Amino acid sequence: MSTNPVHEIDELSFDAEVLEAGVPVLVEFTATWCPPCRALAPILSRLAEEGAGRLKVVAVDGDRCPALARRFNVRAFPTVVALDAGKEVARHVGLTTKEKLLKLVEGRGSAAAGGDRAPSPA
Repeated sequence: MSTNPVHEIDELSFDAEVLEAGVPVLVEFTATWCPPCRALAPILSRLAEEGAGRLKVVAVDGDRCPALARRFNVRAFPTVVALDAGKEVARHVGLTTKEKLLKLVEGRGSAAAGGDRAPSPA
């Protein structure tokens, strides 16, 4: 039985896990009630496994950590935020592919592509 490579973090572990990470990080803001979030989970797990050592993937439950969701202006679930050296470089709102997420974290994605800059409320 394998362990999920996407670790859930909270306000207490966020800085150490994300801002102080030595690699780019994808942060998924998720909710247990969200069907697109459940569909995105295996995609993020594969990305985390394949990118081990080159990138990190973590999840934040927006319902359990509303202060973090507000801090990153999350208005809909799932929202995936790519950070590099502690700075946001891109984001995607909604279900997407592994390839598009990889482009976000590698800096080849556009933060405004697909209307990601102004997500509609859930």
